[in-house]
Amino acid sequence: MSTDTPRPLKSEQLQATDEIVEVAPGILRTQLPANITGLGHVNMYVLEDERGVAVVDPGLPTKESWTALTDRLATIGVPLKRVHSIIVTHSHPDHYGGAARLRNESGADIITHRLFRTFYDPAEPPDVDAEEMALMMRSPFDAPPWGGPAMDMPWQRKARMSVARRFPKLMKVPQPSVRLNESDRMKFARREWIAVHTPGHTHDHLCLFDQETGTLLSGDHVLPTITPHISGLTAHGDPLTLFFDSLDKIGNFANQINIALPAHGTPFENVGDRVQAIKDHHVERLQKLRDTSADLSRPATVMEFSTHLFSPRAQGAMADSEAFAHLEHLRILGDFERRDKDGAYEYVLKD
Repeated sequence: MSTDTPRPLKSEQLQATDEIVEVAPGILRTQLPANITGLGHVNMYVLEDERGVAVVDPGLPTKESWTALTDRLATIGVPLKRVHSIIVTHSHPDHYGGAARLRNESGADIITHRLFRTFYDPAEPPDVDAEEMALMMRSPFDAPPWGGPAMDMPWQRKARMSVARRFPKLMKVPQPSVRLNESDRMKFARREWIAVHTPGHTHDHLCLFDQETGTLLSGDHVLPTITPHISGLTAHGDPLTLFFDSLDKIGNFANQINIALPAHGTPFENVGDRVQAIKDHHVERLQKLRDTSADLSRPATVMEFSTHLFSPRAQGAMADSEAFAHLEHLRILGDFERRDKDGAYEYVLKD
């Protein structure tokens, strides 16, 4: 009989509750259900002002999430028609999934970063360049560039996504009515908010900062206890550098931040310390890859390195993708050499 004690859940993994709490002046935290590996809920923040409310990240495109969303707003006493703005922090379905339906019901603006786009979205962002477009168009079930297996998903889901790529309305992809650039300003909850572009987790990740109260809507960029996935499946050659730069961007004004409101988990203070802890985590992973290569004394595939970075229960395409992002970062730094052997990348520490 196993005597292993289950590890306590982190705050991001806790199941959604119907609790509604004011977490900053004029801002309520509500939770929507999210049946996603490693996550139990999405925080939907409700920002109240004289026009009605703005909501941040209205959850997945599921019946369960929509029912929770409407229940939470009803409890607050907000009819759907009073939702004037829908802020989407980035292009993952647990954040944008409810936006299209909520706009249909309310007529609200959908507000994103300028680069917001999903792989099955036919509408191109304005002024997008070729590299950015290639980044946005990659399918999650395309074969990965390092030669490993594609993301494992049931054939029924893959078929639905293939159809949705041809007919995007089936996926309820929201079309933003307001696209923000770095440092753009908008007014919500009776205060001015500044747009902060924080690529890394996704190319289009958007944070919003309120200087008056020191409140940061941090999305998935800075989470309280877990680190966001850094995917190697992007057109950008070094997404980890993008992420480090975006963490530094937040760290540079962390002394002005009194509270961070993340998309998953509980709101938290000491943002500068959390930013540094996330950076340290990735630096440790980079050193682990160097040490592993030195111990192996031979080239190894992304999949083999991944087994040294992640626990057995975390193995899979997402783990391989993050391992690839870290290996490419080390290659670009000049620490590793990459070889192509039989259609698969192999990496080895340089002498």
